[in-house]
Amino acid sequence: MWRARGPNRLSLMAYQHQMVAVVAWKPLPSNQPLVDNWRRRGIGAELMSPGDARRRLGPGDVALARLDVTPTLDDVEPGVDDLAALEDHGVRVLNRPDSLLAAHDKWQTAQRLADAGVAHPGTAHVTSLDDIRSLTPPFVLKPRFGSWGWDVIRCLHREDVGRAAAILRERAWFRRDGVLVQELVPPRGVDLRVIVAGDRVVGAERRHAAPGEWRTNEAPGGRPVHADPTESEGALAIAATRAIGADFVGVDLLPLPEGGYTVIEVNSALDFNHADDSLPGRNVYMDVAAALGLTRRGRGASRRPRPHTAVTRHRSTRRRPRTTSTD
Repeated sequence: MWRARGPNRLSLMAYQHQMVAVVAWKPLPSNQPLVDNWRRRGIGAELMSPGDARRRLGPGDVALARLDVTPTLDDVEPGVDDLAALEDHGVRVLNRPDSLLAAHDKWQTAQRLADAGVAHPGTAHVTSLDDIRSLTPPFVLKPRFGSWGWDVIRCLHREDVGRAAAILRERAWFRRDGVLVQELVPPRGVDLRVIVAGDRVVGAERRHAAPGEWRTNEAPGGRPVHADPTESEGALAIAATRAIGADFVGVDLLPLPEGGYTVIEVNSALDFNHADDSLPGRNVYMDVAAALGLTRRGRGASRRPRPHTAVTRHRSTRRRPRTTSTD
């Protein structure tokens, strides 16, 4: 079982002069509880929009980027440029613009995981409906900027491919970004989400699919249950986090028929809570704070040296669409 390292109650003393912004557009379901828990433990945390963070934060402050994808599934929420400006102004940005985009853009995720040798289903980026119709099932189609399990289509038979093409023809996100074609991992009705902060496993949950449903996402009825990941499961999640270059993510692992796991997604705007996600005897909110260096004992815990990547317009950081596979 994974054993978390973290501070005890007496050591959770934050640097009072430091402002910590959780940068997001939405307070719920996870962002406001995260801020509230940190504030109760003496961390000067606030929930801020990207624009507010840019106006209020200064050198020495911290911004934890929690921007999500848009409901239209074709982009990241506005504010990536503001994160880049915060870095330029001396603010310590966690989930920096390049890593945030690499997690939300699932094509970039696939390429980075493949480059790092991290287990991930074979994935290709396709922009043509004719190319989709020519594919041989089984496989899964998913939006490049997808979330919540929306518009994820499983194609088991030839007739499924035709129906999928008809659906995609009507989707604006497909016309803009194309679609990802991914090798189907035989679904077992459960996956494992491992929460990683600052190269540490700080929480986990198993998500069980609703009856008659193959997706484990909560939006289509998936049910989260507390989990205690093994050392190997934690190590795989940390490897995926490093490949993306992120500071705080949820890594979704699917069990393989032959044993072990593969990384299916990396989520930089994950939903989590104390009841479902804390490790045994721990508090996930405070373990995240310690791992990110926001408490005295955790100070400096998440300061991996990484080259600065300028982001002037966040669209310019996306890789050019290519119809190639990561296999």
